[in-house]
This record gives sequence, structure tokens and C-alpha cells, in this order.
Amino acid sequence: MRRINGTALIIAALVATIGALAFPVWSYADRSGTGEANLNASSVATQWGPLSATDRDFLIKVRLAGLWELPAGQQAIERAPSEAVKLAGDHLVVGHTDLDRRARDVASKLGVELPNQPTEQQQGWLRELTAASGEEYQLKFANLLRAAHGKVFALVAQVRHTTRNSLIRQLASDANQTVLDHITMLERTGFVDFDGLAREAAGASTASPSGPPVSSGGVPQVPVPVTPRGDQSFTSRPVPPTMAPLPQP
Repeated sequence: MRRINGTALIIAALVATIGALAFPVWSYADRSGTGEANLNASSVATQWGPLSATDRDFLIKVRLAGLWELPAGQQAIERAPSEAVKLAGDHLVVGHTDLDRRARDVASKLGVELPNQPTEQQQGWLRELTAASGEEYQLKFANLLRAAHGKVFALVAQVRHTTRNSLIRQLASDANQTVLDHITMLERTGFVDFDGLAREAAGASTASPSGPPVSSGGVPQVPVPVTPRGDQSFTSRPVPPTMAPLPQP
């Protein structure tokens, strides 16, 4: 009898130990503090799908972009010495007028309150542009706007990839086209400092760079073309290449 009781105690102890080890694994998906739990906690239900905190932040940033980039574009049309910068300003005004209308419509349907004034930083950029003139003005315009568009471009991609809300998904698609158009037109001015953009991005990154090693000077292997097989009666066409910078006057 004592032997049976001892064996039962050992078995019970082993079951309890295994249960204690396995419980965190079984319950991990329900624990607060996980990415999925945080996503669910920050989301609200709508008829168009869950609306996350990132979705709401995206809506506000689209609105803020229009609040300072549209007047910056108007100023460029009025003050820029070169036609290339005037044209970039024209694209900013047209693009943000349309995108702001879409953002306000989406925000109204989703119950998201939008700001009516640019941030302090954005107002500071507008003051910088107002105080500049001539070549300095064009350099500031191209680089302030190009840097701002590059940063929001990354957010647009993230939201378009992850949102579960159909209204936000469509707005992200619209914003993607608008922002890429503005980036292209700003670069066509010929005033964008690409080295400066790269240094700024490198300074903000904490990850180690990755990629293939630098060539040792030998002749690289010729890559094999990517080509379709079978029936090649396709209807679509390649996207046209990005246009070169406009010539300076």
C-alpha cells in the first residue's frame, strides 16, 4: 500500500511539472503584451473591418501632409525661379487637394477626428521656405518635401500591407500613387540631395547593413534572363521607366 501511494505521488508530481511547463506555451496566444494582443486591444470594429491604431495614425498623417505640402506647393508655383519646381508645386497642390478630400471622407465614415493645423515642425518648414529665395529656396523646397514624402511612403506601404479595413486599404492605394508621383516630380527638379537622404536614413537606422559583398574587381557572372514559358499572349505592358530630371533654365 505504501509503495502504491509513493508511486502515485511521483506520477502526480511529474504530471504537475509537465503541466506547469506546458501551460505558458498553450496560453501564450492569450497573454497580454504580445503583438497580436496589442493589435486587438488598439483596434475598433467597423463595418469595413477592424480599424487599428496604425490605421488611425495613417489617416492623421495623410491629413497633416496636405495641411503643409499643399501651401508649400502653392508657394512654389508663385515664387520658384525654375519651371521644374513650379511643376512639382503644381503636382503637390493637385495631388493633396484630391487626397485630402478622400482622407476626410474616410475619416468621417470611420469616426476619426482629424487636425486642422500642421504640426509645429511642419509650420517650421513652411517658415523656412518663406524666408528663403532664389537657388536656396529651390534647394530647400526640393529636399524638405522629398524627405517628408520618403518617410510617409514607408508608412503607406506598411498600412497597405497590414490593414484589415477596406476603406483604409483603398486610401493607402490612392496615397501610394500620389506620394510616388510627388517624389518623382521633386526628383525631376534636379535639386534633390540623394547623398543627404542616404546619410539621414543611415543615421536613423540601428540595423547592420546586409547584402552581397562588394565585387573584388573580377567580371561578374552574367545573370540568366527571367522569361515566361508557354503561351506568351499577354495583355499587360511593363510600367514605363521614371522620367529623367527636367533641364534647368
